[in-house]
Amino acid sequence: MPETVTTAAPALGKTPGSDRSRARARAARNRAILVQTTRALVLLAVIGLWEWLARAAVIDPFNFSMPSKIWDQLRQWALHGTAQGSLWEQVWYTLYEALLGWGIGVVAGVVLGIAFGRIAFLADVLGPYIKVLNALPRIVLAPIFLIWFGLGPASKVASAVVLVFFPVFFNAFQGAREVDRNLVANSRILGASNRQVTLQVVIPSATSWIFTSLHVSFGFALIGAIVGEYIGATKGLGLLVSSSQGTFNAAGVYAAMVILAVVALLAEGLLTFLEKRLFRWKPAQPGSDR
Repeated sequence: MPETVTTAAPALGKTPGSDRSRARARAARNRAILVQTTRALVLLAVIGLWEWLARAAVIDPFNFSMPSKIWDQLRQWALHGTAQGSLWEQVWYTLYEALLGWGIGVVAGVVLGIAFGRIAFLADVLGPYIKVLNALPRIVLAPIFLIWFGLGPASKVASAVVLVFFPVFFNAFQGAREVDRNLVANSRILGASNRQVTLQVVIPSATSWIFTSLHVSFGFALIGAIVGEYIGATKGLGLLVSSSQGTFNAAGVYAAMVILAVVALLAEGLLTFLEKRLFRWKPAQPGSDR
């Protein structure tokens, strides 16, 4: 009798496509774990090397301090407060100034950027003035704001605003200019007014550009607040840096920098989370683990 050839049916619920998807997900998970582990190891190696070099007197521990002293300074501030008050009050004061300056700078940058991108006459007339203001070294405006607004938070907020405004403005402006002309033309054919085109076509198309600037601009807001506090303030992390420098307390300077880095990383994580929620339709970038 001729032999009959039988083929095994694939297992119920399993397909080559689903196997490949699970393999890709497993590979992405393994890569993310590898990346996070390597990051932690690099940080531990740097901290360990720094501690060893300071203890071995290869570098001057008075000028460069060491991680153990920085940790002791952070713990002392957290448990016993600073000369200006509790540590959390200093953190909140700086964060309040940075957030307020960031919010004002973002709103002003988005509104004016979209307006300049949509109204060519406005861009032609005021564009050169924006470029001149952008060319100014904005950090040197902090002493002027201190004279105008005093030692209170207003001068620090103003410093944060001028640092945040320009990157947001230019990204919003470019995003408004890069809108697909076919979308605009089709909207007009369907009877959309200028206001509807701006709100329903231009702004959604420019959102990706705007979010790109938000990641950078919050760091600028922190810089503006810290620089303003460093020059003159009654509270804040910038004042902690200035006071620590004045007493040759290198550990205090580094401890304040660590706090700022943590705040900036938390803000970056929150912005990344919001961006992922808003742009879930966008394909992930190759090799991105964000």
